[in-house]
Amino acid sequence: MSTTSPAGIEDALTGCRPADVDPVVIDAADLDSTAPDHLRDLKRGLAARGYQPAAVAAEADFDTESTLERQREADRLRGLVRAASFLGAGRIEVGLDCEECEGVRTALAALAERADREGVELVRADADGAA
Repeated sequence: MSTTSPAGIEDALTGCRPADVDPVVIDAADLDSTAPDHLRDLKRGLAARGYQPAAVAAEADFDTESTLERQREADRLRGLVRAASFLGAGRIEVGLDCEECEGVRTALAALAERADREGVELVRADADGAA
């Protein structure tokens, strides 16, 4: 991970102007697939209607008793990080549905690192879905 701040952010912001698009949050449960062809069609369809994906929201269902199930869930979430990046969303909002989430800290840390490499911010959402 770089220790320097990204160059050109201030210059890029100086030239920014409003766009005639509405930001939307895509619920992961509503994605039929995270395959590139499907995401490409979705992105094209959203753009045609004036929408820009701002975030992908997902509920994480970690089975803290089963390492295999925890790994499957981590894999699913990694796929959603890739989907968010492909769609141009700046973040993925992950809600955790577990009483004791200590067993998933490592998985979430790895997911946050992956999201950072993909240019997506990982945000942990509240139980009510608010980020």
